[in-house]
Amino acid sequence: MAEITIREAITQGLAEAIETDESVFIMGEDIGEYGGAYSITKGFLEKYGAQRIKDTPISEAAFVGAGIGAAAAGLRPVVELMSMSFSLVAFDQIVNMAANLRYMSGGQIKVPMVIRAPTGAGVQLGATHSQSFETWLAEVPGIYCACPSNPHDALGLLRSSIKSDNPVIFAEHSHLYGSRGDVPDDYYEIPLGEGKVARSGEDLTMVSYGYGVHILEQAAEQMAQDGVDAEIIDLRSLSPVDYDTIVASVQKTGRAVMLDTARRTGGIMSEVVSEVQERAMDYLDGPVMRVGSKDVPWPYNRNLEQDILAQSDDVIKAARKIISF
Repeated sequence: MAEITIREAITQGLAEAIETDESVFIMGEDIGEYGGAYSITKGFLEKYGAQRIKDTPISEAAFVGAGIGAAAAGLRPVVELMSMSFSLVAFDQIVNMAANLRYMSGGQIKVPMVIRAPTGAGVQLGATHSQSFETWLAEVPGIYCACPSNPHDALGLLRSSIKSDNPVIFAEHSHLYGSRGDVPDDYYEIPLGEGKVARSGEDLTMVSYGYGVHILEQAAEQMAQDGVDAEIIDLRSLSPVDYDTIVASVQKTGRAVMLDTARRTGGIMSEVVSEVQERAMDYLDGPVMRVGSKDVPWPYNRNLEQDILAQSDDVIKAARKIISF
C-alpha cells in the first residue's frame, strides 16, 4: 500500500497501459515535450517515443476524430483534452460518432477510446475553462463516464476505462490532482458503473462524485458534531449510475441530499433525484434535496467563485430542511 496523489495514480495507470498493451497510445495538446498541462505525462515522450505519445495541433475536433478513427481501426487511444470546456469543439465527433458507431454498425465497429480531461470550477480558471460538461455527456447513450474522487478509484477506474470496448469520458476534477490517498500494490480494477458507500451512516444519505465527495465529507464531519450520522455515496460513474446502491442507502436512512458541484440546473443530480423518488418514495421521510452551484458564468475572482461554487454549508442547510438538528 502506497500513499500517492490522483495525479500520480493516473500517470501510473497510463504507463501500465502503454507498457502492457501495444495498441494503447496517448494523444493531445502539449502532452509530449511539455508533459501535459497538469504534468500527467511528464517524461513519457522520452521514455515511450513519438509513436506512443503524440502531440497534436490545437484542434479538438481533429484529434478527437483521429482518435475515433484509430479506435475503430483496432487501437486503444487515450485522448487528453486540456479542459473539459474544450470538449465543446469536439461534441459532434464525441456525440454523433464515438457514441453511435458501434450501434449503427450492428456491433461491427468498436470505439475503445478514453477521453481524459480536467473538469470543474474552484481553481480560478475563468468562465471558459471551468465547465463540467461530463454532466452533459453522461446523458449520451453509448458513452461511459467516470469521475474519480480519490487516487484508489482513479487508478482502478482508468484501468477499466482503457480496457473498455466503448468510449469513456474520464473526468478529473482540477481541484483534486494533488489529493492524496492509499493505493494497493496489488493489481485491481473498478468496474464502470459501480458506486460505493464512502461513509456509513443511519440518519441521512448524501450523494455526489469527484470533488463533491470531499464537500460531503466536510459536511458529514460538521453534522456529526450535532449528532447526525450521515452516509455518503460516491457515484464514481455518471454513466451508468449505480442506482441500486443509492436506493438501498435511502431505504435505510429515509432522507437524501444530492450534491452536484456543476451548476444546479441540468446537472446529473436532477436525474438521480427523479430515480430515487420513483424507486424509494415509500421509504422517504421528506423530499429529496438537491444542491448545486449557482446558475451563473464562473467568475475568475476567487471570492466570487467560491460564493458560486456549492459548499458544505449549502449541504448542511439542505439537510436541515429534512432532518432536525
